[in-house]
Amino acid sequence: MKLKSLLIANAVLLGSIAAQAHAADDAQLIKKGEYLSRLGDCMACHSVAGKPDYAGGLAIESNLGTIYSTNITPDKEHGIGNYTEQQFSDAVRKGVLPDGSHLYPAMPYPDYAKISDEDMHALYVYFMQGVKPSAEQPPETKLSFPFSQRWGMRFWNWAFTSDKPFQPIGGASEEVNRGAYIVESLGHCGSCHTPRGLGMNEKALDSSDDQFLAGGSLNNWDVPSLRGLPRWSEQEIVDYLQTGRNDKAAVGGEMKSVIEHSSSHMTDADLKAIAAYLKFLGGNPPLQAYNVQAQQATEAKLTAGKNLSEGERLYLDNCGACHFVTGKGAPGVFPELDQATIVNAKDPTGLIHTILEGAQQPSTEKTASTLLMPGFANRLSDDEVAQLATFIRQGWSNNAPAVTKDQVADVRKTLKH
Repeated sequence: MKLKSLLIANAVLLGSIAAQAHAADDAQLIKKGEYLSRLGDCMACHSVAGKPDYAGGLAIESNLGTIYSTNITPDKEHGIGNYTEQQFSDAVRKGVLPDGSHLYPAMPYPDYAKISDEDMHALYVYFMQGVKPSAEQPPETKLSFPFSQRWGMRFWNWAFTSDKPFQPIGGASEEVNRGAYIVESLGHCGSCHTPRGLGMNEKALDSSDDQFLAGGSLNNWDVPSLRGLPRWSEQEIVDYLQTGRNDKAAVGGEMKSVIEHSSSHMTDADLKAIAAYLKFLGGNPPLQAYNVQAQQATEAKLTAGKNLSEGERLYLDNCGACHFVTGKGAPGVFPELDQATIVNAKDPTGLIHTILEGAQQPSTEKTASTLLMPGFANRLSDDEVAQLATFIRQGWSNNAPAVTKDQVADVRKTLKH
């Protein structure tokens, strides 16, 4: 009798230990999945301020119309609570829902296709066990014909996606390949930084093609090439991704959300791996020559303050206090204007939008301050903004086409307030 009781007690103890070990394993998976969701920037698109995390409802403006993000909490009616792991994987990596319907590639499944099985499992465990269910019902996406016919996406997928897993770069270091995996899969950097084809597809999905990360366009903003980033050091890349600023630039546009919800939460090792990978890439467009004589001439004229053009006067009155007569700003605080990508972009929309609406850097763990550039939409006319932007694009070493008041008027119409 005593032996039987002892065996029962041992069995109970072993069961308890096994349960605790299983719970610990799940806790580790949930933690890993949460981190991976940050790498994938799931929060940015599937969350709206004032609503539960991952409850969807974000309006994503596209060339096809407005697409609303879905509820990806484990709610069984309005979310993904009934998904099996395979169904979850198919939605993330193939853009196919359990009922066979297709997602639009506003969901970057062409890039997520490279997520490993191990990481996909951790993501599934996190979203099923680590996210609070929400019964929030996002607005339904209703695109006009023919884009409303989701079945047509199967042909788009056949033409423009790949089911090949991530391929490490032969001869590259472990660090570079870690960066490649993040950038090409979860980070889905190519969805914005790779040029698009006639089918609105990414022209390349990995570093084997020189078009990958060679720059693109998003809502008329020029998106810069990331290949090599020759003007930035690896540490400046890390600083930018971690804080939204470095000694040369400050974040703006859609990239602010990426910093806030994704890259500022990455480990130092992963950020360094991304920087090493981007530096490893070649094929960046030729650098614009730095014209010392032109830079000095602009600085001297602004310093003297005589015989100024309207654009130069507007710059001194509205911009000079922060960006200075040198156009160099203050490292880590106010970005450079001389040689800045947004200033010299072929399409001036990004610069015009920033002048009109201003910009605010995100608060991150490493840099909590939120530096604010005021907008000048209420202070400057279309013609004044055009002259100011033209001066900035042609002052110092910059050499970009002039801006017209009609271009400013077009951007002003898009402002949300």
